[in-house]
Amino acid sequence: MRIAICDDDLREQEQTERALLGWDSEKNAEKFKDGNALLEAARKTPSFDVVFLDIFMPNENGIDIAKELHSICADTCIVFVTVSRDFAVEAFSVHALHYLIKPVTTEGVVEVFNRFFETRRERRESIVLTIGSQRHTVFLDQIMLLENENHAVNVLLTDGRRLKVWMPLNELEKKMNADFLRINRGIVVNMAHIVNMGTDVCILKNEIHLPLAVRQKAAIRAAYDDYVFDRLSNQKLTKKRG
Repeated sequence: MRIAICDDDLREQEQTERALLGWDSEKNAEKFKDGNALLEAARKTPSFDVVFLDIFMPNENGIDIAKELHSICADTCIVFVTVSRDFAVEAFSVHALHYLIKPVTTEGVVEVFNRFFETRRERRESIVLTIGSQRHTVFLDQIMLLENENHAVNVLLTDGRRLKVWMPLNELEKKMNADFLRINRGIVVNMAHIVNMGTDVCILKNEIHLPLAVRQKAAIRAAYDDYVFDRLSNQKLTKKRG
């Protein structure tokens, strides 16, 4: 497990580390005095699992640093550490795992890792994409479609971002899960984001219209019908168990 502590106050760094060691004496943390150093380290593999991040640092906003951390690795869990509750709502808007008031205690750290392991049991599937010289982790359910462009693939995400990955579509398609379906030679879609499968056109959320391969139209629609049936069946089974 890779853990980081980012705080410009060295005494607070040491306090957080003591609290961490009070939870598990074998857990070591990498320590940083500013966000830039933390972000640089986050780009190394493997990414951080948990980051204890001070919200208030000189000339830096911990909320912005957290957003950048999630752009590097969406799976990194952020724990905000601060002297005030004033930014609690904004902190959770960037999907923070927890919000601790200084000084950090072992009890607080125990709660952090209880939450951490609970989220890991419900872990969403993700993939690491190389964009230029940087590596980004994105959840598969964030991907709407993969679109071939010469020797690259445009990856459209649900938040509107487009990531350009320099690899063949066939290779990237193999890294997807069963939710993904090739609808023509150059496009693979996430069936979870389909709003309508027509006779000739597949319509995704945000009114994205995509043509179906002429010779495979029947097979594509059949595959989507099977997907929808399986999803509905699983939902019914879950409700009965509940």
